[in-house]
Amino acid sequence: MSLRKILVVEDDATLLDVLKYNLEKEGYLVITAADGAQALESARAERPDLIILDIMLPGLSGFEVCRILRKEMIVPILMLTAKTEEVDKIVGLEIGADDYMTKPFSMRELLARIRAMLRRAEIGRLEPAGDQQRLKAGDLEIDIARHQVFLGGTKTELSPKEFDLLAFLARHRGFVFSREQLLEKVWGYDYTGDARTVDVHVRWLRQKIESDPAHPKRLVTVRGAGYKLEG
Repeated sequence: MSLRKILVVEDDATLLDVLKYNLEKEGYLVITAADGAQALESARAERPDLIILDIMLPGLSGFEVCRILRKEMIVPILMLTAKTEEVDKIVGLEIGADDYMTKPFSMRELLARIRAMLRRAEIGRLEPAGDQQRLKAGDLEIDIARHQVFLGGTKTELSPKEFDLLAFLARHRGFVFSREQLLEKVWGYDYTGDARTVDVHVRWLRQKIESDPAHPKRLVTVRGAGYKLEG
């Protein structure tokens, strides 16, 4: 089996070296970039299995890089931020990042999240053929194999993590899942951070699949319990 390829985008040379050393020690093939333009060039040329992307970069910001890459490829993106403001984390998730970590962070936790993200991506590629490859909830149709969603026959663009969340709920239509359960099942690990991650993805999913996002009828909240998909 070929080595998993990780692109690390970080303008702090010391941190970049530390990340490269630890990731290579874990058996990953590491490509590095120190600015946004170089990140885009490396991602397009190397097609990494995962990208670790700092927000504060010279030239193009990590937000801009993430937004561009989301239109071009399906790849797990873990964003790093030195900021603690909630808005930065939410913006990162809204533009398509799969996860985020705030500096300073534990290398052990970073490696655990990387393993989980790669595992989830692999599971998505190895989904069995059959009825579970095409899921329906009313006029909402989810094509697992092609990673596409159609609403009333019209293709609806979702970020990779929005798609994962919707597909999971569609496979278990009518069942209620707490935020913690969704973090574990969809994000692939026992997430110790802010459960707001789930709320952000639910809110943006509703913007795309609900006729009235303020009064959702498909992806509904069960007060005190969590979320479920109806239909």
